[in-house]
Amino acid sequence: MQEGFFAWLQLERGLSGNTREAYRHDLDRLRQWALLVGASDDPRSFTPETLSHFVADLAGLGFTPGTQARIISGLRTFYRYLLLDRQISQQPMQHIRLPRNPRKMPVYLTPDEIETLIAQIDLSAPRALRDLAIIETLYSCGLRISELLGLKLQDIQADESLLLVTGKGNKQRLVPVGKPALRQLLLYIRDVRSLEPVQSKAKDLVFLNRFGGGLSRVSVFNMIKDLVARAGIRKNVSPHTFRHSFATALVEAGADLRAVQELLGHESITTTEIYAHLDTDYLRSTLMQFHPASKRK
Repeated sequence: MQEGFFAWLQLERGLSGNTREAYRHDLDRLRQWALLVGASDDPRSFTPETLSHFVADLAGLGFTPGTQARIISGLRTFYRYLLLDRQISQQPMQHIRLPRNPRKMPVYLTPDEIETLIAQIDLSAPRALRDLAIIETLYSCGLRISELLGLKLQDIQADESLLLVTGKGNKQRLVPVGKPALRQLLLYIRDVRSLEPVQSKAKDLVFLNRFGGGLSRVSVFNMIKDLVARAGIRKNVSPHTFRHSFATALVEAGADLRAVQELLGHESITTTEIYAHLDTDYLRSTLMQFHPASKRK
């Protein structure tokens, strides 16, 4: 039953291995809970009332609203599969609501902080051109880390200054790449990547590790953490921070939210709307800083 579900997630939904593992973990949590409360461990037998008790216990165990929402969403998908596969006759998650999750403003870097960060890269170091190309590409294109690491040589359309990006669910989009980022990408490929041995399974990938294989998330994360520390930036910065910084810079400059949605590859405009709220805070702080009336006692 569950293996059929995971195969469906991969083949029909195009979900990544990490996402499928998250679904597996949540289903295991549900079955363990059922055994603890003396219920059957077969999810097909769970009633809406049983699942409501499970969701209520998640809150009682201290799971954040965001984690609760993710688990509920995953269970809805699981029961949708069972319904499509005719293993159940109704959707037991239909009336279970997602918890309210107050939106947190994303951490982002200002243009000056980006420049300070880039200045920390030691250009004499062996991996300097690669690291510089990574930072420039993340910031210029707003890519997810998985999209960056999956970028292939043939995805770089240099003549058109475009990248063909493969996002969630294997959906592809064209993203313009700025001149500095494109220049660094081509420089890294010409002067570093083309001179190094490459493993056969990574022959099409743009970014490689020192062994000629595909670069890992951890390597990029650690590289960024090191630059942030050296730059003296006191923010919790990760590869995803550059995606937030990209979107924030666009919205602050007056970009249409729908255009930002397309560039980020968001399925829904509601995901992108957080940057509109962030822009409101930016405008408010600008007003308080520069408008003469705001300085009156």
